[in-house]
Amino acid sequence: MVRTRKERKAENTIKLQQPDRSGPTGATLLELAQERKLFEEADRKQGKRRPKEDDDDDDAVIPPTVDRVMETILWTTSLAMLHFTFDLLVQRQYAMEVSWSQIVTRTVQAFAVFFLLFYVLHPHSSSPVLLPGLPLRYQNHLRQAIFFATSIYTGCYLIYITNEFGYMAILKRSPPLGCLWIWSVLELNLPLAVLSLACAAGFLFQRGYTIG
Repeated sequence: MVRTRKERKAENTIKLQQPDRSGPTGATLLELAQERKLFEEADRKQGKRRPKEDDDDDDAVIPPTVDRVMETILWTTSLAMLHFTFDLLVQRQYAMEVSWSQIVTRTVQAFAVFFLLFYVLHPHSSSPVLLPGLPLRYQNHLRQAIFFATSIYTGCYLIYITNEFGYMAILKRSPPLGCLWIWSVLELNLPLAVLSLACAAGFLFQRGYTIG
């Protein structure tokens, strides 16, 4: 018997049914976890781990004194390298034979001096007091005054010796003076740093010196 297209289509059509809304018949994963007290066990394990993590965090904190020493070493190393560069450039400027042993010796000596100066004068949270007895609010002003005076003196004196003294005096004095001048200006706040450089420039033109 020949079937029509509609009859074949009706046979292949899937009958629609309503979904089963009766819910799960067995225990769910949440109920199984509650029965076996897995959540409570996880909380106990987490509670045991937290004190160890807190102890690790406490151990990772760097003591203030160690942080101050590390900062001093970092800055002092940079200043010593700058001193090494200035010392080498001055010798090259006067076409002298470079004595590496003397340069290294002077660099090590400069490192020791800069370390002491930086450790005492540079502000740090672990030691904000520079002068005992002075109120804390004036400690930073005292530091700024010291660096301001140092920057003016070293800058003007460096300009003076490079124009008035012989090359031997320049060889010995210009590298440490240059380092102290740069460090002092860096320690100043912006207005005082600009004023310090303006004073050095005024001294240069007032004395009739030239650069180069």
